Amino acid sequence: MEIRPFRGWRYNVPRGGDVSDFIAPPYDILSARDKEALLARRGGNIVAVDLPYVPPKDVGPDRLYRQAAALLSRWKSSGVLKQEPQPALYAYRQSFKWAGKTHARAALLCGVRATEPGKDVIPHEHTFPGPKADRLKLTQYTRMQLSPIFGFYSDPGGAAADVLGSAADKEVDLQGTLRGVQEKLWVITDRKVIAAVQSDLARTPVFIADGHHRYTTGLNYRNALKAAGKIDRDHEANFILFALVDRRDEGLLILPTHRVIRGLRPDFAISKLIQAARGLAWRRLELDESALSDADALLRTFGPGAMAFLGPNAGEVWIACLNDVEAMRRAAPEQLDAWRRLDVAVLHKLIIDEALTAWKSADFAIEYTPDARKVLAACKSGAAQLGACLQGTPLPAVEEIARAGASMPHKSTYFYPKLATGMVLKPLE
Repeated sequence: MEIRPFRGWRYNVPRGGDVSDFIAPPYDILSARDKEALLARRGGNIVAVDLPYVPPKDVGPDRLYRQAAALLSRWKSSGVLKQEPQPALYAYRQSFKWAGKTHARAALLCGVRATEPGKDVIPHEHTFPGPKADRLKLTQYTRMQLSPIFGFYSDPGGAAADVLGSAADKEVDLQGTLRGVQEKLWVITDRKVIAAVQSDLARTPVFIADGHHRYTTGLNYRNALKAAGKIDRDHEANFILFALVDRRDEGLLILPTHRVIRGLRPDFAISKLIQAARGLAWRRLELDESALSDADALLRTFGPGAMAFLGPNAGEVWIACLNDVEAMRRAAPEQLDAWRRLDVAVLHKLIIDEALTAWKSADFAIEYTPDARKVLAACKSGAAQLGACLQGTPLPAVEEIARAGASMPHKSTYFYPKLATGMVLKPLE
């Protein structure tokens, strides 16, 4: 991949200043209530620009995007935001806790040259027209990339890792806390350091972890300007804002996304599900509820692909594993073997799409959560008839499926924590 420094726009706080009230989670996980809460904290929160239309699953009225762009312009002219005096890379560090353990993840914020997916930039998810239309409209009006795409890569020479490591020993340029995650940013302008990182990463691709719609939007925006003859190869629109994380980073966590299943008919029972499901081996588990604080670790003790199913009866937990690969081959003949081995693929193909069919009512619905304790609570309270707890998808499986040009099953990767929006903005002009 080709990376490039850029003159980012940052909140105008003293060096080391706190931007907690200005930053926000990514637009696509926010509700209207979330947006209101962020705006109530302090004037100038980035969500006022980044989320003009709620929910961002389709394009909204032009006036909303026009208002967002006008607000951003006022922030720039009034000094709420300031632009870097020279092109820079940015070291970005997130410190957080999960399942009782403290983690840290380091990323390099930079521009990555926009290329068609598959070689230098490798996706693993489908994208949908509505969210892309929303993001494109916002990009056209603001001419700014407001939040980074989360990418992971292999650092062959270690130059990027060296830069990120050394940055942590220096005075931080800005910092904040967002939903319990500590966010820190350092500005890197040394030309020799930047050149070394560019050379080191020139022959390695980046896999998109999160932000597929934003990447496709950036590519479409660049392509439209290029087709109209408005930009050359060196224009800023050719480079899309990424947060690059080394695949070996100990803080690169992929959490499982568990399922809470509602709307099953009254006669449903796990014992009946076991009889209806094909290709799976089942065993009853006596569960210590505290074990679900880290369901991923619990399930790993039962082997790759093991899933836990929680029923409507208190303490009713079953472990299921695929024991007939032919069942998945028949259910998904068009998919790769690596895809068919994923627990999330087995869950949807053999359980949700097939075995549960007889008990689905008109109110059938699936809720997604990374917290297995919420699955247990929903089942114990009677709010759900079935819960499915999964393991985190292994990173090599994501890479194998993505390299083959295939897409992961829906809601199969949850890279935690999400990146903050508003640490630095990348101009497109």
